[in-house]
Amino acid sequence: MFHTSPPSRRRALALGLSSALAALAAPAQAQTAAASLPAVRVSATVPDANGTLNLDTPSDTASRLGLTPRETPASVTVVDRTAIDARGAQNTQEILRAIPGVTAHDAPGSIGVSYRGFGAGSLSQLFNGIHVQYAIAARPVDSWIVDRVEAIGGASSFLYGAGGVGGTINVITKLAERRDISEARLRLGSDSLQEASFGLNRRIAGDGMGAGSHYARIDLNHSRGGAWTDGTDRRATQLATSLRSDLGGGFTHTLAYEYQREQVDRPYWGTPLLTPLGGTLRVDEGTVGRNYNSADGFYGQRVQWLRSIADWRVNEALKLKNTFYVYDALRDYRNVETYRFNAGNTAVVRSAALLQRHDQRLVGDRIEAGYAGAIAGRRSDWAGGLDVSVNRQTRFPNSLPATVSTVDPYRFGTENFFDIPGMAPGLRPDRDNEVTTAALYLENRTALVPGLNLLTALRHERIALDLTNRREVTAANPASFTRRYRPTTGRVGLAWDFAPGAMAYVQYATAADPPSGVLSTASFADVRNNSALTTGRQVEVGTKLDFWQGRGTATVAAYRITRRNIATQDPNDSTLTVLVGEQSSQGVELALGLQPTPRWAVQGNVTVVDAQYETYRQGGVSLAGRTPTNTPGTVANLWVSHAFTPALKGSAGVRRVGKVHADAANTQAWPGYTLVDLALAWQIDRRTALVGRIRNATDRVYAANVGTMAYLGAPRTADMALQLSF
Repeated sequence: MFHTSPPSRRRALALGLSSALAALAAPAQAQTAAASLPAVRVSATVPDANGTLNLDTPSDTASRLGLTPRETPASVTVVDRTAIDARGAQNTQEILRAIPGVTAHDAPGSIGVSYRGFGAGSLSQLFNGIHVQYAIAARPVDSWIVDRVEAIGGASSFLYGAGGVGGTINVITKLAERRDISEARLRLGSDSLQEASFGLNRRIAGDGMGAGSHYARIDLNHSRGGAWTDGTDRRATQLATSLRSDLGGGFTHTLAYEYQREQVDRPYWGTPLLTPLGGTLRVDEGTVGRNYNSADGFYGQRVQWLRSIADWRVNEALKLKNTFYVYDALRDYRNVETYRFNAGNTAVVRSAALLQRHDQRLVGDRIEAGYAGAIAGRRSDWAGGLDVSVNRQTRFPNSLPATVSTVDPYRFGTENFFDIPGMAPGLRPDRDNEVTTAALYLENRTALVPGLNLLTALRHERIALDLTNRREVTAANPASFTRRYRPTTGRVGLAWDFAPGAMAYVQYATAADPPSGVLSTASFADVRNNSALTTGRQVEVGTKLDFWQGRGTATVAAYRITRRNIATQDPNDSTLTVLVGEQSSQGVELALGLQPTPRWAVQGNVTVVDAQYETYRQGGVSLAGRTPTNTPGTVANLWVSHAFTPALKGSAGVRRVGKVHADAANTQAWPGYTLVDLALAWQIDRRTALVGRIRNATDRVYAANVGTMAYLGAPRTADMALQLSF
């Protein structure tokens, strides 16, 4: 079987849709006010999603006190549904790109999120405020069921537990609301992309005025296609349902269930790099779009969430909340995952066959309380609670690191996976990792003097990690092993409202995370060698302000983070690790939003970060002063929108990502790149809109992640979406 890439078909579709957009714009711009277009109004009182920053909507992620981003002494970003739609983010990884400094990719075997100089293992990635404690659980989710994504930069373990050294990212899905909503979307695009989405929110009982009123919501979407590499076929289905019941006496209950299913036939793992591997890395243009995986390679996941959320507003000062949750996930892999060129760049060597299953279940309960009080006549608000959970994961690995085959880079055939000698159907468990967590936390905001608030937070956790061997017992892999951790983390911050619409802040925060990955996948060697969690420290100063009579907003933050106690090679014995490593990052983040006129909107952000190892050894060599892999020094985003007419709006997005290193020694690097996205939206009538997009309009070849291979981002693609509300 031979596989060839389809660049001509892809470019033809992109050009065809580009022409369609141009044809659409011409007659629409010729309409006059007297024509029969709908009376769509653009007003400065309804800000464009690409305009001023959202600083005054409470964020559930940055604090449990119900503070807005403006009131919080930290860098807080909220990417709401309006911004998701305006920028056409297709999944959660694309939504994350709106957060200053964040980079992300969707490779099937890893979650390449980088934030403030730290990777996925040192970030807390939450779902509706729940920490799954497993990086791959943050696989991209199609954006239809997402209500918003919130993020807080830097050390933040005091909020949701061990893991948040570089920051915390929270994906929040849609829930039933006290209003009627009916919406749908049909989308077609390059590489046979097809998507159908539907959402409905309705009152199903009661008069909507109080006790006895019930609201139900369902959001469903299914997508297929859109993969640009040989033989890759992706299918994804998502369902989010919820029932909100107002039971009277200030008591409400929400029952929510979410289901996600993703199947990828012959997933793309990467493109081989040209040899020799040194200096600026390159790929052969003839291999772009080639897929060297097995002919029947496979990745699939099935995820289910169940949440029971009980809210009771006891009185004006006191509120209580209980969240019971169950998470169940099953992920399967069947792939040949590594490809490299031979010394002469004349053949591709395929290796690393892996048959794998991850079976994970998380059960937990969180009890929270909030109290609005006073100390010495000054306002003092409190939030606190107890969070308990049991997270169990079993892995079923069967791997062969040896060479599978060597093929011509351009014309080749690949085997069915189980034709590889040594690979046969059947799964054999390796070990069970059970993480039991109990945490107490407390937050407070007290007004010291008018306009000056002191914010403090403290969290103490008791973490028990129990490993059970499911295979042969050896000295290196005993029958069982247990480790206990007791991290205490916190924050102290001052927020000063020094002028109307302007505040400045300073904060000190701490964090903790596992030295060599996540506890839910830690090996016996990890647990025995790493007797303690790492410690993170952050100092941050910043300001958030309005200007230009409310037509502009800006945030500026400067920070320094140190992560100590990381596992590094013992300088006296290269076969051992010791917990003396140290990593740091320092940087500046600037975000700006402008709506100079009702028709124009501009928003952007830029970050500069200097991340490096302070103390770290690998292969017997000190890497002090080196930059961690896949950590760009600069990331910048710009979005511009212009309403040509009340019904026709164009927008553009530009993203610049700086150079990244592929190895810890910094001898290999992928150059920086710039991406351009274009969109044109036509509001046909009050309920119907047509939106066309061209993504990566310049057809830039770029690596979204780089290591022994380059995981390339998608080339130029185009899509058209029909959006309905009814």
